Amino acid sequence: MLEVSVSTKTDVFGFGVLLLEIVSSKMNHGTYDVEHPLNLLGLAWELWNKGRGLELMDQVLEDSCTPKEVLTCIHVGLLCVQDHAMIRPTMSEVISMLTNENMHLPEPKRPAFFIERHDPDSARDDNLGNVSVNGQSVSILVAR
Repeated sequence: MLEVSVSTKTDVFGFGVLLLEIVSSKMNHGTYDVEHPLNLLGLAWELWNKGRGLELMDQVLEDSCTPKEVLTCIHVGLLCVQDHAMIRPTMSEVISMLTNENMHLPEPKRPAFFIERHDPDSARDDNLGNVSVNGQSVSILVAR
């Protein structure tokens, strides 16, 4: 069983997912590559690392946002969904990041809970870590 602790950093993570969903008009639980399953967090992370973050943007936003505003939203979204809760920003920091266009933002680290591309020709890794083989999981919420 997986024990999950609910905290304000969990809220920050949820806000980051929501921010990426708004910018892209995609849902995080969908997959966005036919050959290699890739969820929204994985797609955003890959595009960001390749310097192609604007490809995540829904074209509907093109007339209402500048590319800099969109890239800032993607950057902040990725900071909010980082794997380790301790390095995620607080919500007050998120607000500062989104409202202060001259603020220096740290580089995001790999997001938590994303499906990444796997090379089908590579050897299978039998060390699955925290992955549920049958696709099911049980979570226990512990109040703070």
